[in-house]
Amino acid sequence: MKHQSKTVSTTYRLSVIAMACQLACLSGAAFAQSTTQKQSSESTEPISATQITITGKKVGMGLMVEENAPKARSTITAEELAKQRPTGNPYEALELMPAVNSFNYDASGLFGGGLTLRGFNSDQIGATINGVPVNDSGNFAVFPQEFVDQENTCTQFVTQGSTDVDSPQIGATGGNFGITTCDPSKTQRTRVMQTVGGLNLRKTFVRYDTGLWSDGRSRFFISVSDANVRKWKGEGRAMRDHVDMGYRIDFDRFNSINATLLYNRAINNNFATFSLADLNKFGYYYDFASKFQGHVTPTKGKADNDPSVAFADSYFNLSKNPFENAIASVVGKFRIGENTDVRIVPYYWFGYGTGGNQQRLQAENAFLNTATGKNTAAVDLNGDGDTLDRVIVANSSVTRTNRPGITASIAHQWGNHTLLGGFWGERATHEQFGPMVPVDANGIAADIWLESDRIKRPDGSLFQSRNWRTISTAYQFFAQDTMSFVEDKLLINVGVRVPTMKRDFTNFANEGAGVDYKISRSYTEVLPQLGARYQIDYNNQLFASVAKNMKAPPNFVYSALPVVNGAPVLGNDVKAETSYNLDLGYRLQSDALTSQVTLYSVDFRDRQATAYNPVTDTRSLMNVGKVKTQGFELEAGNKPINGWSFYGSIGYAKSEFRDNMQFLVTSPKREVITLPITGNQLTNTPKWKYGLSVSYEQANWYTRLKAKYTGEQQATMMNDELVPAYTLVGLDAGYQFPQSNWYKKLTLRLSISNLLNEKYRNPSSNSITNAKPVGSFAASTVFYYMGAPRLTSVTLSADF
Repeated sequence: MKHQSKTVSTTYRLSVIAMACQLACLSGAAFAQSTTQKQSSESTEPISATQITITGKKVGMGLMVEENAPKARSTITAEELAKQRPTGNPYEALELMPAVNSFNYDASGLFGGGLTLRGFNSDQIGATINGVPVNDSGNFAVFPQEFVDQENTCTQFVTQGSTDVDSPQIGATGGNFGITTCDPSKTQRTRVMQTVGGLNLRKTFVRYDTGLWSDGRSRFFISVSDANVRKWKGEGRAMRDHVDMGYRIDFDRFNSINATLLYNRAINNNFATFSLADLNKFGYYYDFASKFQGHVTPTKGKADNDPSVAFADSYFNLSKNPFENAIASVVGKFRIGENTDVRIVPYYWFGYGTGGNQQRLQAENAFLNTATGKNTAAVDLNGDGDTLDRVIVANSSVTRTNRPGITASIAHQWGNHTLLGGFWGERATHEQFGPMVPVDANGIAADIWLESDRIKRPDGSLFQSRNWRTISTAYQFFAQDTMSFVEDKLLINVGVRVPTMKRDFTNFANEGAGVDYKISRSYTEVLPQLGARYQIDYNNQLFASVAKNMKAPPNFVYSALPVVNGAPVLGNDVKAETSYNLDLGYRLQSDALTSQVTLYSVDFRDRQATAYNPVTDTRSLMNVGKVKTQGFELEAGNKPINGWSFYGSIGYAKSEFRDNMQFLVTSPKREVITLPITGNQLTNTPKWKYGLSVSYEQANWYTRLKAKYTGEQQATMMNDELVPAYTLVGLDAGYQFPQSNWYKKLTLRLSISNLLNEKYRNPSSNSITNAKPVGSFAASTVFYYMGAPRLTSVTLSADF
């Protein structure tokens, strides 16, 4: 699935950098006024048998924390993230959790990846960073490699069954995961990290913390990083530049402001996906072509056609994914009364980017005639004086997003009640268009961002393979009452959220749909939640929750509609998807062991399934009716025993479709075809998943072996193509050198992924209906991402 991402203009980029410099200079000046306030606890605190500095805090796994929520919830901390390869992304960090089925396109994590949670795809799971929603505002996709440098992440959490009542989500039927970045340090420091490894892997990371300013309550940090790595198969690489910065001021322990700005710019070559037939024919390491097929020599008056190639044989330099984005947010917490607190989170998300395969064979006589709405206009693309030719150009889908929003809530303590109420709203302007630029004799596009040198139609307007604007106005009211009884042993949580989304979609006449039209749809659901937690004794706890969730349809369901009498006709008026999630669980949280076991049941209504065609970069939506998923999750981790720590997880999911699917086909005759999928297993949902991590740590070194088993998965709804099970093993180790007068925490880390060099594959879509013909219903093709081979890297870091 190639990324249609988001990015920032050059002007905006310069303003971000300028602001960063100004803030750094300001904070540095403020700090210089009061160097006597430096805190030196990091360098003077003695190291004990239960305290280390190599992974941050106390010796431990970092894969579990003690939870108190009246619902299923799992959290990993900075201690675990510090052991992972610094180029990794959030999907990789969650891979050992029992409910999570995740994979990456490569071992570095810089290319992104895929994730399902209890059978929910990533575009059905809410994702937030510092409380800001980061699902795509059009199709709810998540691109994990964009968000934040892993070195600046303090926690990642997953709520498996439902979103939190105040979570700003309109597209989450399957729970949510969130990322929280680390605050600026109270102590002045400069942290430098350098990672090198196989495939020319390089990452340089530098973070500066001012420590407390002269006012004794303000602090600031800024970090910059540069990372790049070669693809493990085929030609090309990932190149990523990233800036994070944060400012925090604590007026007192009840009032604070915490602001962050996260900026990302990357240019990635895509990995090709292949069918089983492709794999059998070309082998495991086949990828896009390393040589450009070339332009033919044009001759006036003759139909000269550049080579027509299959998708997988496209030139690698014409399959790139440049994207750029920024997320700015402020979290303000204020106490307005003895028992009343207010929380306000304004944010702004801005992006621009392109994705998919850019190589296109364009007929010179197939441009839009804006007067007739037909593709009959002609342009001489190769300069031979005629318009008879077919010429290779660069074209793909570009997305530009402007997305301001705000969440505001008020919490009041009234006796044994904690009352919470609030509002979330955002207005996302999502522009999606498909410009085209020339390709030179070496196969290099005039502009990989498709911003300049765009090819025009004869009337001077721009060629556009699509041209949409979607204004998504979303808002949500929420309320919750958390009641405590029996000396706080019993906690009951009753909540409701009412999200609404209004989509205003405009199609501007383009080569894909030659008529202007507009269409609007609104979606509203009342989503109740009920949770309870009972503390049996100090160590034992029971919890239960039930919640209704919803997901509005993605915006592409309004594209390429037929227009009758000037009005668009929406033949498939897709409903919002809803789900009912039930969790029953038990937690043991003792001095020696932390564990959680959860039984769950998920009922879908009007489940949406999205099919993606990587050749045409188009998506289609279908309704697969009711789906039922039941299972259990178990995870356990011990407190260190003589330096040894263990974490294990087991996930079991029994999923099945409850309704058959019906399709209208017109060839060879017009008829309704029923696909008998009732009782079949859900796609991309392994029945069994296991995770294991075994770690041994001392004051200045650690080593850790981890393993993840992913059971067999079904690649199609007809369950007629099986994805084999696979096991991945990784090794991490680290050593911290003695401190000196001019550096602290000089640490060397080793990371080896896929230690046993396992070969495996994961489907690129969760919505393929059938791999074999069903009557007159033709077969679809399942395309796969191949698993990356072993990769070794080392990281050297130090604080100054």
